[in-house]
Amino acid sequence: MKKYPFWKMLMDYGIAGFSVVIFSPLLLILFLVASYDTGFPGIFIQKRIGKDAVPFTIYKFRTIHPLTSRKSNIGSWLRRSKLDELPQLFNILKGEMSLIGPRPDISGYYDQLQGENRLILQLKPGIISEAGMKYRNEDELLQQQQNPLQYNDEVLFPDKVRMNLQYYHQLSFKKDLSIILKTIHILLYNT
Repeated sequence: MKKYPFWKMLMDYGIAGFSVVIFSPLLLILFLVASYDTGFPGIFIQKRIGKDAVPFTIYKFRTIHPLTSRKSNIGSWLRRSKLDELPQLFNILKGEMSLIGPRPDISGYYDQLQGENRLILQLKPGIISEAGMKYRNEDELLQQQQNPLQYNDEVLFPDKVRMNLQYYHQLSFKKDLSIILKTIHILLYNT
């Protein structure tokens, strides 16, 4: 992919801009709830690896209290419903993320890819992806493992790389529309 597809940028900015305007009351309410639940401000920020392996700061509603390191019931609900991801609409508007693309990871994973797998880094990270849908309950899956880090590094991450590389090769408006519809279905019927 030599140039980021124009239709994808239009879709990203259009949907993110529209969503921020339409959902601004919800964003404000969730910000206040997260701030009450985990302390002010209720925004979690963290460095993640973006397009071309350039680090960027991702935004989420905070779901874990910084003093106790415990996830509250509200935080669990925010994660299950994926509402904690809504602040990433601002990452899209800043040009750091896309609506659809590989979920951004911390340093030490995507930035370490080799060979053809590095093609994934030509994509902007996304709020949603097929790998994200498949592993939407990743926290629970990792908690069931005897060695969660090893399981992530040897099973989950390689599968995500495979799926994201497949997305890179199949990138199209039709594919993105299909992922959006699948995500809506999962959020409505499987949360």
